[in-house]
Amino acid sequence: MSLNKIISITWLLLVPLTNTLTVFSQDNGENTVRVMFYNVENLFDTLDDSLVDDSEFLPNGVRGWGYRKYWDKINALYKVIVASGKWSPPEIIGLCEVENRGVIEDLIYGTNLSNYGYSIVHGDSPDLRGIDVCMIYRKESVRIINYNYFEPENWKEEGFLSRKVLYAECELLGDTLHLFVNHWPSKRGGVLATQERRLEAAKEVKEKVDSTYTRFGKNAKIVVTGDFNSSEDDEVFEILTGEEGSLELLKNNAQGLGTYKYQGKWENLDQMLVSNGLLSDTGGITTDHGRYTVIASDFMLIEDKSYSGLKPFSTWSGFNYQGGYSDHLPIVLELALH
Repeated sequence: MSLNKIISITWLLLVPLTNTLTVFSQDNGENTVRVMFYNVENLFDTLDDSLVDDSEFLPNGVRGWGYRKYWDKINALYKVIVASGKWSPPEIIGLCEVENRGVIEDLIYGTNLSNYGYSIVHGDSPDLRGIDVCMIYRKESVRIINYNYFEPENWKEEGFLSRKVLYAECELLGDTLHLFVNHWPSKRGGVLATQERRLEAAKEVKEKVDSTYTRFGKNAKIVVTGDFNSSEDDEVFEILTGEEGSLELLKNNAQGLGTYKYQGKWENLDQMLVSNGLLSDTGGITTDHGRYTVIASDFMLIEDKSYSGLKPFSTWSGFNYQGGYSDHLPIVLELALH
């Protein structure tokens, strides 16, 4: 058994289990829960998985990905998660670019996140590199009623291998939240070559959102988040927000920053969309544009020497190891009980 797994199991045995949901009360008198999304940039372990193409992230691979770099990465992500909370880490965190359940266990049991009682929702995706979408949540404030993964039917029929979408029905603050966590196909290989796949993903998510309204009513509380590999003005969002859609895209309030920087230009590839039931005073949990933010602490940014200004302090710059955090910035939405 690897040392990584021994550490994970040791921490797992130390974490107490509880079925009691606790409502967090903040200094302003509100009861709130925060939902975070973070593309963690290639969180691979150091073990060879024969079922996926993880060869470059091995000790003898082109990146020289060894034990020390791996644990530096784990602790870097822990630092970001803690910094993303106001008084304590977010209650719900969606993650993408994680290789397997083991790396998530190392994150929440092998760091001081073990003090916050996180649990895991994870499922393997058919992505060629083996990267998955998952979520972690604090058991004292969130209960998972059910969850599942889905993808467009034609992807399976055509053998297109990418990340599945995670849907989770969550109980929190005495209400129900329907959460969809995404990591849509990237623009690698050309925008036009992959745009149709992102449109297919958008249509599939819309279908599942519509089904949620049918089942739970027009005031269902829904959050759709993730790395969409599309800017906010892309046509894919029209499917979810236009005349046919039923969600609202939250506005980035971080002046001059996006979540990802490409060739000197900030882009908002990571987004949150919410239902009208969350934006209206219909009772239970609610939110608004002012409760959504991009997290950009000073330590998470580095000088952009090729262009100007700042950019995310990533773990890698191409194949050069920098020892940073991620090439994306995390986003956080606060939900309040009114």
